[in-house]
Amino acid sequence: MVKGALVPIAKPLANPKFTKKVLKVVKTNSKSKQLRRGVKEVVKSIRKGKRGICVIAGDISPLDVISHLPVYCEENDIPYIFVDSKDDLGAAASTKRPTSCVLAMDTPEALKNEKAKKKYEDVIQGIKELEE
Repeated sequence: MVKGALVPIAKPLANPKFTKKVLKVVKTNSKSKQLRRGVKEVVKSIRKGKRGICVIAGDISPLDVISHLPVYCEENDIPYIFVDSKDDLGAAASTKRPTSCVLAMDTPEALKNEKAKKKYEDVIQGIKELEE
C-alpha cells in the first residue's frame, strides 16, 4: 500500500479542518486518561459497555485489521470517524507510535470543564452531519 493512501472503507472521512477538531478531543481525553488506544483495547472497551467517539485512521494496512470496527461501532450506537493519518492520531493520543484507532470516552473525568464538553459535542454533531 502506498504511504498515505486511504483504505476504501474510510467513510465518513473528516476533512482537514474537522480532523483538527477531532484530534483536539483525542488529545484532551488522553491528558485526562480517558482514552483507549489500539484495536484490541477499543473492541474490549466497547464490549464492556463504554461509550465515546471512535476515531479510526484511514491509512491502515492491511485493511483487515480495522475492517470490523465500523460495523461494531454501528451495532453499539457509537459514533465513529476516519482521519487521514495514523501518525497524527498516534501523536494526538500522546504515544510515540502510530495508532490505528482510539476510543475517546465520554466519562465525567474527560468532560470535566465546559470547554471540553463543548468540543466533544461539536465533534459528535459533525459526525452526524457527515453521515447524512
